Amino acid sequence: MTILKIAIAGSSGRMGRALLEVVSQAPDMQLSVALEHSGSSYLDKDAGELIGIPCGIKISSDFASTLSTDDTLIDFTRPEGTLAHLAACRATGTKMVIGTTGFSSEEKAILKSASEEIAIVFAPNMSVGVNVTFKLLEIAAQILNDGYDTEIIEAHHRHKIDAPSGTALRMGEVIAQAFDRDLEKVAVYGREGVTGERKSDTIGFSTIRGGDIVGEHTAMFAGVGERVEITHKATSRKTFSMGALRAARFLADKQNGLFDMQDVLGLRE
Repeated sequence: MTILKIAIAGSSGRMGRALLEVVSQAPDMQLSVALEHSGSSYLDKDAGELIGIPCGIKISSDFASTLSTDDTLIDFTRPEGTLAHLAACRATGTKMVIGTTGFSSEEKAILKSASEEIAIVFAPNMSVGVNVTFKLLEIAAQILNDGYDTEIIEAHHRHKIDAPSGTALRMGEVIAQAFDRDLEKVAVYGREGVTGERKSDTIGFSTIRGGDIVGEHTAMFAGVGERVEITHKATSRKTFSMGALRAARFLADKQNGLFDMQDVLGLRE
């Protein structure tokens, strides 16, 4: 059995620890590198101690010299950190699984450019269930494209710094594409005051932040006399980390290219 070497960025964070746990339990994977920013109090500590299983891998901030061609880096950090890691991965030929959200269009173009040299899975949500939901939304939107108003509601924990979530935006993109609309032109982000009647071609977004909500997303198609709601609720970050491992396995035989979870799960038509 081939053992995949997994590097984890942001290893002391909430997602980092979830990834450490699932990698430690995967028989076909081993942790090779654990990364943190240069000011982290966890530097030089055993990464496994974060989940109660010492592994001998010390947490480092020196990603440029620790990553190798044999590694696959899983990154759920922030755009500025991910882009720095991306530069190192391009130099070393390291594959990447990116679950970071909040990228600008220009930053996404950098990911696209890098994929000409290395293999990347980039998805705003690694959950298998969420990606099945994207497919259901595509089907629903093709049918409910006339006479139905579309709203997307998302909820996350109080620590999340970007809004709407990357998953909510991806839901909007899937629906807009099925409607043959440009999301940038039809998206409405929150409402306040006297807004006037709702325009029929818009896609609305509402954001909730509070407590320890892992992630909840609902797309509502509201018609006259009925509405259809497609909802996904995550109760544990393990669903995202398990999806990331599936993405890493998918990249095992890829040399370059930009993929998403639809590719990983074989949902691409």
